[in-house]
Amino acid sequence: MKPTLVLLAAGMGSRYGGLKQLDGLGPNGETIMDYSIYDAIQSGFGKIVFIIRKDFEDEFRVKILKKYEGHVPAELCFQSLDALPEGFCCPKDRVKPWGTNHAVLMAKDVVKEPFCVINCDDFYNRDCFKVIGKFLSELPEGSRGKYAMVGFRVGNTLSENGTVARGICSKDENENLTTVVERTEIMRIDGKVSYKDENGEWVAIEDNTPVSMNVWGFTPEYFEYSEEYFKEFLSKPENMTNLKSEFFIPLMVNKLINDGTATVKVLDTTSKWFGVTYAADRPGTVERIQKLVDEGIYPEKLFK
Repeated sequence: MKPTLVLLAAGMGSRYGGLKQLDGLGPNGETIMDYSIYDAIQSGFGKIVFIIRKDFEDEFRVKILKKYEGHVPAELCFQSLDALPEGFCCPKDRVKPWGTNHAVLMAKDVVKEPFCVINCDDFYNRDCFKVIGKFLSELPEGSRGKYAMVGFRVGNTLSENGTVARGICSKDENENLTTVVERTEIMRIDGKVSYKDENGEWVAIEDNTPVSMNVWGFTPEYFEYSEEYFKEFLSKPENMTNLKSEFFIPLMVNKLINDGTATVKVLDTTSKWFGVTYAADRPGTVERIQKLVDEGIYPEKLFK
C-alpha cells in the first residue's frame, strides 16, 4: 500500500504576516507545499491529506486543491478549537490552535495506511521524501509502533531573520530516537547555534545536532494513542488555564518512546531545509526555488 502524505496547513501565519500556505513562490505561482507534493508523488506516495482551517476552505480549494486533480487523490480535514474529545470544552478566551498533534488527529477518519506528516511551509527537498517514503512503503503489513522521523542538522535549518522552532533530538547507537524536545526559540548567537531554555537562558549546541522539522512517519494506530493521550493532556488544569498550551507531536512521540510502546528511527537525509518563517525570508526562498528550476530539478510548471 502506498503511503499517504499529511500536510499541516492550518497554522495562523502570525510571524509571517499572512497566509504563507497560499503564497506563490515558484515561477508559475507554485507554493512551497506544491513542491513537497510533487516530490512526494515522485517518491511513491499515493494520496495527500491537508489539515486546514475552515475559514479559508474556499480559497484553498480554488488556489490549491484544484491543481492536483488528475495527479493524485486529495482530501481536506479541518482543525478547529472546539474539535475536542467528549467531555471537554475549549476555554472561552482561547484563540491559539491546540498544536501539531491535535492537527494530525483531524485526519484519523481518512488515513488508514502508513503516513508521513509534514509542515506545509517548509521546503524539505526531494531526498527527504525518498527516505521517509522508502521506510513507510517497506513496513510489513499490520506493523504497529515502528515509526520514523527525518533528522535535519540544526545548522542547516535556521532563518537569518529571527528565531525558529525546532525539535532537538537525541538518539541511541541503533539510530532510534531517545528524546525530542520542542524549542520554540533557536538562532545563531555569536556564531553558535543556541536555543532559549525554560529559564530564559541561551544554551549553545553543535551545528550538526539533529532536529525534527516535523517530518514524521507513522502507522494508523498512532491516532488511537494520540486520542487517549490528548484526553490526559486536557485533563491537566495547567493546559486548560494556559491559553497557549499546545499538544505537540514531540510530546506524543516522547510518551510512546518512554512507555516502550513505539520506536522511532532517525533517518538521515542529504536535504537542506529552507522556508518562510518570516516575510523577510521570502526573496531568498524565491531565488533558491528558481535556481532548482534552472538546474532542471523541477519543471518550470509543476502541475499542468
